[in-house]
Amino acid sequence: MVNRCRGLRLLLWLLLFLAVGVEARQIVDHAGRTVTVPDHISRLYGSAPPLMVLIHTVAPDELIGISFPFEEEGKRYVSPTVASLPVLGGVFGMGPTVNPETIMVLKPDVVLAWKSPFVDQAKVEEAFAKTGIPVVFVKLDTLSDWPAALEFLGLLSGREKRGTELANYVRSKLAYVSAAVAKVPEKKRVRVYYAEGPNGLATDCDKSFHAEVIELAGGYNVYRCEPKSHMGMEPISLEQVMAFDPEVILAQDRNFAATVGKDPRWQGVRAVRNGRVYAIPHWPFNWMDRPPSTMRALGMQWVASLLYPKEVKLDMAKETKAFYRLFLEVDLSPRDLDLLLKPPLEAAEGSPMGHAH
Repeated sequence: MVNRCRGLRLLLWLLLFLAVGVEARQIVDHAGRTVTVPDHISRLYGSAPPLMVLIHTVAPDELIGISFPFEEEGKRYVSPTVASLPVLGGVFGMGPTVNPETIMVLKPDVVLAWKSPFVDQAKVEEAFAKTGIPVVFVKLDTLSDWPAALEFLGLLSGREKRGTELANYVRSKLAYVSAAVAKVPEKKRVRVYYAEGPNGLATDCDKSFHAEVIELAGGYNVYRCEPKSHMGMEPISLEQVMAFDPEVILAQDRNFAATVGKDPRWQGVRAVRNGRVYAIPHWPFNWMDRPPSTMRALGMQWVASLLYPKEVKLDMAKETKAFYRLFLEVDLSPRDLDLLLKPPLEAAEGSPMGHAH
């Protein structure tokens, strides 16, 4: 009888051991931390906008909420399920500040956090310490960080094949554009000004990841400096823009791109006089920045084709359709493409602003 009880206890212990082994696993995140996470993950929260986009890209059905609301025009480019998710905000970046207790109620299996030299890792860990939810850091600053991040989340979420496919796309496009623009001599690089804000008088340094698409596309960012903060959008005067003499302006604000050509104050800027102001497509996420995301893989190609059409020969409509199908699982209609790539209505009336190639 004693031996039988011992045998039952041993069996129960073995079953418990196996159950624990199945339910949890240990991973090493991009901050070098060993984290215990559930073996099966079905609910994920991104504590900053790039992490939200990462989850949306690899495992949209596992996303429990979004960092910021989609613009009404942008909802057509995501699934109705994602568009209707609650706005939870984040610890850092665009959108409201998150309440960790709200996240705890929603019970995500894992919280993804931003591994960046500008983000206070201890603050993020502290914010979620009381929730008991494992926090996993992912490095996502530059576009070259994204292939590893996509593969990492693919493994974490059980979407290894998808993560690898997306990572390979980003790697291949980085290599293609780099090789194409390498043919352009340094002295012939197009001078580009990144106009941010509704008046176009904020910008980002050439060394800021917010503006890296310009350099990746072979452009010369006229604002040469070290970034003062993670947020960027440094104020600049119109006189400074004139002195920089940009040949091309990439505009964050579509209305600015559509109307700047009619503003006499900007006529001293060569890009404006020559009608080379382009509104950056931004649905459902900006192709260049805010948030920095995989959309830059498409934005980089778009900018490179604008700057160097002879070296970078792309059918942007075809490339855009393929990208949205692969990364967003959305089939674009001709109207969708027009809304993304064609100039705003105001720009089409008597002004060459915003034309997409």
